Amino acid sequence: MKSSLGETCFRMVNYVVLILLSVTMILPIIHVFAISMSDPAAVDAHQVQFLPVELTSSAWKYIVAKADLWRSLSVNLFITVVGTLLSLLFTSLLAYPLARKDFRIRNKIMFGIVFTMIFQAPMIPYFLTIKSLGLLDSIWVLIIPSTISAFNLIILRTFFQQLPFELEESARIDGCTDYGILFRMVIPLSKPALATMGLFYAVTYWNMFFHAILFIRNPKLYPLQLKLRETMVNTDLSANLNAMAYNSQTLQAATIIFVTLPILLVYPFIQKYFVQGATLGAVKE
Repeated sequence: MKSSLGETCFRMVNYVVLILLSVTMILPIIHVFAISMSDPAAVDAHQVQFLPVELTSSAWKYIVAKADLWRSLSVNLFITVVGTLLSLLFTSLLAYPLARKDFRIRNKIMFGIVFTMIFQAPMIPYFLTIKSLGLLDSIWVLIIPSTISAFNLIILRTFFQQLPFELEESARIDGCTDYGILFRMVIPLSKPALATMGLFYAVTYWNMFFHAILFIRNPKLYPLQLKLRETMVNTDLSANLNAMAYNSQTLQAATIIFVTLPILLVYPFIQKYFVQGATLGAVKE
């Protein structure tokens, strides 16, 4: 169908706005990467914009050679992979009964879930609860408290409600149990939703900082975000550096890219599912 003048103008405005937003998000990353690959003298003189000045990889060589940074990377990989899988599992197990109309107390449970989004636990009781559970200074404290997100749960529940009820009835006639319906029918049909939720959870776990700074004291359990903070606030780096090769700014820039790059590389592999799940919960004609 031929588009009207108004629809064409609306699309063009959307394209321009989205391109401008994309540029504002990409340029800072390019700028930080250029700093990490530039000569420290040029960085100190504020000569670096979006292209490296006097290209050098000294900062990257220093970062890659740090054993503690790789240990933090392994911690991040563990909590991201294990945490995302557990979050998808438990969110699905909770969202499925809440999406069923024959579950009588679903509205009361949903009220409690929404209540947690508005009123969160005070800091001191929350800390004492984590301590009483034996999670203090444990890697599981970075996973268990974030296993279920109320926001993601509501979105996944809405998606489950849109699935045809007749499929569930036919499966039950064939002898499927509730778990069989969930794992054999509902979850396979919900790949776009689960991929979107998985990305949300993965980003949350990868950027884990608040729980780490509250509950982790062992440097061997520091995630990348806490290691990045350690690098950013350390003002005595110059004592251990060769000033002719790199300085604190180039090291900080290299660390930022090192921390951000893995999650950026994952996105293209699930982009098609993310696009399909972008309208979860929307009203469709």
